[in-house]
Amino acid sequence: MKTFTEKRVAILSFIIAGYFLLIYLLHLFEIDLVLIGVFRELLSIPFLLAQIVFLFLGTRFLIKKKFQILTLLGVLLLIISSIFTFGSFF
Repeated sequence: MKTFTEKRVAILSFIIAGYFLLIYLLHLFEIDLVLIGVFRELLSIPFLLAQIVFLFLGTRFLIKKKFQILTLLGVLLLIISSIFTFGSFF
């Protein structure tokens, strides 16, 4: 199993934040297809869990090492995405 590097964590952070942005855009433009709804329901919980894990990993990289700008942007996007995602529950 390959280990997580800063670059991989940053790329996966962008993918996770992009997924939640895509869900928001689908809701905003009222695009409601059955196949999209199935994938949205199947992937939402794993992406929520991944959002927490990669937020932790990204901040750990930022604290532990000299950070790269890509990692910093990925963590910032995850923080913003987490605020809006978990804020929508309350």
